[in-house]
Amino acid sequence: NGLPAIAEIGLKEFLLGIEWRPGQNLFGIFPMIIGSIYVTAGAVIVGVPTGILCAVFLAFYCPKGLYALIKPAVGLLAGIPSIVYGFFGLVVIVPAIQNLTQTSGKGILTASILLGVMILPTIIEVTESSLRAVPTVYYEGSLALGATKERSIFKSVIVAAKSGVMSAVILGIGRAIGETMAVIMVAGNQAAIPKSALSGVRTLTANIVLEMAYAAELHREALIA
Repeated sequence: NGLPAIAEIGLKEFLLGIEWRPGQNLFGIFPMIIGSIYVTAGAVIVGVPTGILCAVFLAFYCPKGLYALIKPAVGLLAGIPSIVYGFFGLVVIVPAIQNLTQTSGKGILTASILLGVMILPTIIEVTESSLRAVPTVYYEGSLALGATKERSIFKSVIVAAKSGVMSAVILGIGRAIGETMAVIMVAGNQAAIPKSALSGVRTLTANIVLEMAYAAELHREALIA
């Protein structure tokens, strides 16, 4: 269903076209590609450092009593439906960005913050498991050689667990780039190339969801493509 649409529109016009106007038979998805990349990159910038540092805290610094509260809470975050995250973004993050920037509040920055929060449980859970899987002799040996606790963690343990940490990051990116409902609610849904971090964007997945219900013929095939 997708290939005939690409053949009719033209591969270059489809991938690099900057106009998405189904009523005029203009089907360029480049703005949505850029929007997806920007939002995902923003989510990585927000979520990855925070998630890794949270995992380090849970594995090496967190008291047992506090750990018993935080660990289940992180697990519960993973089970919250994306529509609930979207509503949270709409009533909390969007007004905050509006007050700070005097804009609509819906755009790349808002979507990135929200997606950064959404990918936290995945990154924290996988990274913590990877850190705990590293033999304790790596950490103790580093301390014995005179390194500080922080240096031992970041220069020895995390380096040894880098494959697991990278897996956590990749899983987080996978969730961020595929997220739809939450992004629709806070990203602004403008099928245009964004000019700043505050500009509204439309991601590829959001475009499919918004238009598939009423699309027909070439329009529908373009969405499938």
